[in-house]
Parts: sequence; structure tokens; C-alpha cells
Amino acid sequence: MSFYDAVVPAYLQMLNSLTGLLTKAEAHCAAKKIDPSVLLGSRLFPDMLPLSKQIQLVSDFATKGCARLTHSEVPSNPDTEKTFEELKQRLAKTIDYVKSFKPEQFEGAEAKDVTFPTGPDKTTTLKGQQFLSAFSLPNFYFHCATAHGILRHNGVEIGKRDFMGQT
Repeated sequence: MSFYDAVVPAYLQMLNSLTGLLTKAEAHCAAKKIDPSVLLGSRLFPDMLPLSKQIQLVSDFATKGCARLTHSEVPSNPDTEKTFEELKQRLAKTIDYVKSFKPEQFEGAEAKDVTFPTGPDKTTTLKGQQFLSAFSLPNFYFHCATAHGILRHNGVEIGKRDFMGQT
């Protein structure tokens, strides 16, 4: 398996599945007459980030992961989305960005150094394989699963197949 095949399809599967989850969440709000801002601001626990921020972080981990692994310019995405539609647009933009990468851009990436911020005044450097498997993908999947959990906890009728993008 190429490094590209380990990276891009994983990001795309979940970005697409989250788009579907947000569509179902929006329909749930309409059917139950719930103000969408309530669901977008929901958290699994008070010290955790709300649904809207979970989606923004998923987007960030996919874009920044691809950029850092290919030594491309890391894009900046301001976190301004306040509606389901705006979040779906952000995911669509992220999907387009991830799809823009070509397999040859990832050649040798598993062995190259990847330096990334890990705090206000701190950076960490890992080899590409370690960056992907120990940092980028775990964080990406964490925020995907948390978004799913928030929606499910709030009564949106979704399950594992929705999370996997198989519906």
C-alpha cells in the first residue's frame, strides 16, 4: 500500500460520512423543531468542545495532515461556521483540498521529518509515518467519533454504518 493510499482515502471516508451526519442532524432539528444552534453547541461533557468545533477540528486535521506530510503550505481556516450549511461547506472545501493531492506528492513522506505545533511555544518533529499513525489520524478520528457521539447522544438517529459512511 502506498503512503498516499494510507492517508487520503481515510480522510475522505470520514469527511464524507460527517457531511451525511450533519445532513441527518439538520433534518432532525427541523423534524423535532429544535433550534439548530442548540445541537451545534452541544457537548458530551462540559469541559469538551461543542459539535461545531469538533467538525472544524476534523477539517483542520485532514488539511494540515496532508499539507504537512507533503511539505506543502499549511492552509489557514478561520473557525467562523455557525450553521449546519456553513459546516457542510467547510467539509466540502476540505474534501476538495484533500482530493487535490496526487500520489507522487506522498512518495517518501513516511520517512521525512514533519514538524508541527504542539502548544503555544512548542513544536514537535516526527517522521511522517509516526506523525500519521500517532498524531494526525488519532486526533482526526477522535474528533469524528466525538461529533458522532454528540449527535447520537442528542437523539439524532444515526449508528455505526452512518459513522462509517455506509448508508
